[in-house]
Amino acid sequence: MPKILQQRAKCIGCNLCSEIWPLRWRVSRVDGKCTLVDGVEKKGIWQLVISADELSPNEQAAKACPVKIIKIVR
Repeated sequence: MPKILQQRAKCIGCNLCSEIWPLRWRVSRVDGKCTLVDGVEKKGIWQLVISADELSPNEQAAKACPVKIIKIVR
């Protein structure tokens, strides 16, 4: 199963990921950074195992990220 990895601390809050896939990404009202919905933080990296049907939109979100803090691991 693919996994999303996000370095949230480095997020600049551009909102591209949440525009591409709002079911998995949201902008926090607290700090303006994008949050991986249902993600779990481990040592500063937010992680979430996703299904194959979520792979394509999350790959698009990772490619669109201007600071390249979203990675998809297969």
